[in-house]
Formats: sequence, structure tokens, C-alpha cells
Amino acid sequence: MNDRYINKKKYKPINPNKIQKLLIRSTNWIGDAIMTTPAVRAIRENFPNAQISILSKPWVSSIFNNSKYVDKVIVYDSNNRHKGIKGIYRLIKELKAQKFDAAILLQNAIEAAIIAYFAQIPVRIGFNTDARTLLLTHPIPCTKKIKEMHQVFYYLKILEGIGLKTSGDELYLKINDSDNEYADEFVNKNVSPQQKIVGINPAATYGSAKQWFPERFARLADLICETYDYKIVIFGGPDDIELGKTISKMMYNQVLDLSGKTTLGQALAIISKLNLFITNDSGLMHVAAALKIPLIAIFGSTNPITTSPWSSNSKIVRIPIDCSPCLKKECPKAHKLCMENINVDMVFELVKEML
Repeated sequence: MNDRYINKKKYKPINPNKIQKLLIRSTNWIGDAIMTTPAVRAIRENFPNAQISILSKPWVSSIFNNSKYVDKVIVYDSNNRHKGIKGIYRLIKELKAQKFDAAILLQNAIEAAIIAYFAQIPVRIGFNTDARTLLLTHPIPCTKKIKEMHQVFYYLKILEGIGLKTSGDELYLKINDSDNEYADEFVNKNVSPQQKIVGINPAATYGSAKQWFPERFARLADLICETYDYKIVIFGGPDDIELGKTISKMMYNQVLDLSGKTTLGQALAIISKLNLFITNDSGLMHVAAALKIPLIAIFGSTNPITTSPWSSNSKIVRIPIDCSPCLKKECPKAHKLCMENINVDMVFELVKEML
């Protein structure tokens, strides 16, 4: 633990032996959730005897459903059961009834602190972001230096900020048996034994600025098929079905398009079977990193210092320009120059190197 980052303000000390029920508030996006897994492991190590629950949105729950560091996943169903003010009130009542002793808020929004406060959780720990200092019993200063760290360490600093120990930064993701069986069946049905499998992920949440061009993904996939005779699998969620179809139609070679055709758990399991994953900066990029799958990540508008794949078996393709990283959802200029400068041959050279 690095003493430079420990919060010097004197809070009431945390006695792990007195925390019997602890709530972790997860982040809301798949990639962020993956990057919190070292912090979740550290929480378990600091509170070995506590019953640990994690509150997460439905689309993130698959990251924690099989975690050995969490006893229970509580789904925050903000689109249905917990939608709107009435839904949040219902969630607060549900959490209050469970009588948690402490909450560690990995999510930075003020809503997380409001929910923990009105659920009457006596110890509330988190960064002092989003004007929520008064709602926390242990507000941790989020300094400029912490904000500039890789997100894996950013979340660990919440624990270090109250003097808890952290041990290691390795990502953790466990696939359940039924999803593994689905992935094995998919591979056996669609891939011959001598073929390798390359996944491409042309989608990315949070706007088009993060996305490399569909025609370049299509040309790259064709090059891989023609050079190596590998199977190509396209990944994407329900919102990416048209994108998957577009790339499939652009290709000369046959491709397995899974856009919108799997659950998240099934997609994670299929990624675990890949020989290489080529992706934009996205949640599935962090999934591949956690599963130790070789991967190539294409970066444009986002910051590789804070959100790069946390893996020694990864390569980043990025052309630095003056306006990158802009962190914008849509490119404010006429074209995405940061992506325009990344051509197919550049990425294919890395493919050859990694295969």
C-alpha cells in the first residue's frame, strides 16, 4: 500500500470484524465492472467473515454472478422494478430491510450515495465525487493524480483511502458451466478442429467516436480468412444487430455474426474460446483481458492510460493526434481523424505478429 494516497483526514476507523453485512455498489458498465474486480477481491480479503452483496445493473450482473468474492448479487433493475423515483424508493426499502453495516461505493455518482444514505447504511465509503461528500461517512479525496491512473488502480485507491490493504491488480472473471457448455457446442458446430477462431467487436458503448469503420473491420476479417483460413466471429449486443449485418454483407468470406444473438454470459464464454480478439475500446475488450485472450485494441477518442486493456497479452493500435483523447461521444469534426489514420494494414501486421 502506498502511503502517499492514504486519506489523511481522521475518520472513525473501520473495524473489519464488526462488519457482518457489506454492500458493494458496482459500476454501471461492463468494462468498468471488470476493472473493479481487483478491488472486489481486496474487499473480500479485508472482510473475510462478512456477507458481501454487490448491487449492480442487470447488464453487469453476469460479471459477478460466479465470483468467489461475492456472496450475493442484488440487481438494480432501473428499467423496470426500480425505474423512476418510486422504483428508487422501492430499492432503498429493500436494501434497508437487509440491514447492511457498511457500503463501499465503487460507482462515483451521487445517486449511489443517496441510495446508501436513505437505506440507513451506517458506514458509507467512496470517492468525494459528484458533490456527495456530506452523504458519505468516509469521503475519499479523488485527486488529479488518482484520476489520471489506470482505472484498475483508481478503484483500489478507494480502499487505500481508508487504510485497507490491497494485494494485486489481476482481473477476475469466472464463466458459469451452462455458458461454457453453450460455447463448446457453438464451437463444435461451427468450427473445424484445425481452425483457429478470431473474434471482432466493431461496436462500443458511449457513442460512435470509439468505433473503427465497419468497412475496415470487414476488409481486415477478409484478409484473415484469406491468409489463414480462420473462422471469424462478430460480437455485439441487441443495439449492434444492423452493424453486424452491415459488416457481414461487406465481406467476401463467410462469417459467424452473433450480434444480438447471445446473452452476455454466452458471449463471455465464446470469447474465452478465441485465439485472438480484435476490438474497439469497449466492455468486451476488458472481458478478453480478464480471460487472458490475446487481443488487439483500437483506440481513438479514449485514453489508453486510464482504460487500456489490463493484460500483458494485448496490443494497442493508436495514432496520436492533437485532439485525442477527446473523450467525446461523437467526433466534433467532419471525420474521425484518430480512426481515419488507422488503416487495415497496420492492424493486420499486429494480427500476423500475435498469431
